[in-house]
Amino acid sequence: MSLIYQPAEDSFLICDAVAKLKNLNNKKILEMGSGSGVIAEALINNHVDEKNLTLVDINLEAIKNLKQKFPKSKVVRSDLFKKIHGKFDLIIFNPPYLPTDKKEDKESKLATAGGKIGSEIINRFLKQANTYLEKNGKIILLTSSLTKRIDWQDYEKKILEEKKIFFEELVVWELTKY
Repeated sequence: MSLIYQPAEDSFLICDAVAKLKNLNNKKILEMGSGSGVIAEALINNHVDEKNLTLVDINLEAIKNLKQKFPKSKVVRSDLFKKIHGKFDLIIFNPPYLPTDKKEDKESKLATAGGKIGSEIINRFLKQANTYLEKNGKIILLTSSLTKRIDWQDYEKKILEEKKIFFEELVVWELTKY
């Protein structure tokens, strides 16, 4: 059985940012790495119609859970954008962002480890994401001060939320490419 990433400080920080977003009615929204569905719930609480959500995860257990919780949303099992079609007004991603820890078990690594330096999954995502954004679309992305060498491509960055916890600082970014 696969582990579904349980909401923690990072999830709640991105939910805080999502709660403050305006004019989401009738916007097509993709949430990458939907996990437990906590961010999708925040979107719905912010007046997003569930039918406008596409929820994506690589974890089969998460997909089963999301299909039950959000029957009106499109739920897709995919490694990033491999099985995604169309364009979106908003793409949200709370990625695995920590550098790989050799002591961490395989299940936990899937949810938390972003690669050797932490940014490998984020960099793949950022390279692919622009293809799936509508004109003037935005990305909401969470990163950690522990994540090294993020390749921001040509995105304009704006900080929406930040929080210091224990040994790291979490930042929620709004990214735009014009």
